[in-house]
Amino acid sequence: MTLKSKIIVPVAVSVYVLDRLTKQLILDKFELGQSVEVVKGYFDITYVQNLGAAFGFLSMLDGGVRLPFFFVTTLLALGLLAYFVRKTGAEAKLTLVSLAMIIAGAAGNLTDRLMYGYVVDFIDWHVGIHHWPAFNIADCGITVGIALLGYEIIVKGESALGG
Repeated sequence: MTLKSKIIVPVAVSVYVLDRLTKQLILDKFELGQSVEVVKGYFDITYVQNLGAAFGFLSMLDGGVRLPFFFVTTLLALGLLAYFVRKTGAEAKLTLVSLAMIIAGAAGNLTDRLMYGYVVDFIDWHVGIHHWPAFNIADCGITVGIALLGYEIIVKGESALGG
């Protein structure tokens, strides 16, 4: 196993498996729309089916168009991410961790779309009645991965994807 693989595989597998396990738990224990308060006024676990992308983007498209669009788009994104992994040197550990998190998140949501035709979301942050759109562990992986890449570029002043 290469040094890059020793960095990428455990991170990607961990994020992907945690995403799959939490989504399966939601599917097994919750009815659609069911909500359990975790922190009063701020955080609930709420089962939502997201037909679109981030914030429900494109959710109104017909499923015959929407699902192939997201499938192809995700495969293209995964291909681009694999290219970045290949071009990134093994010494750029934070970049590789970031890419692994994004890859795992994209794969987790793609798995949902292929299995169910929608993405299982359940993390529901809010302040009173003002809710952030529900999300999941895959979305967290994508967001944290992007934030780490941004950190490298903005704070460290390095091209995170150049190796």
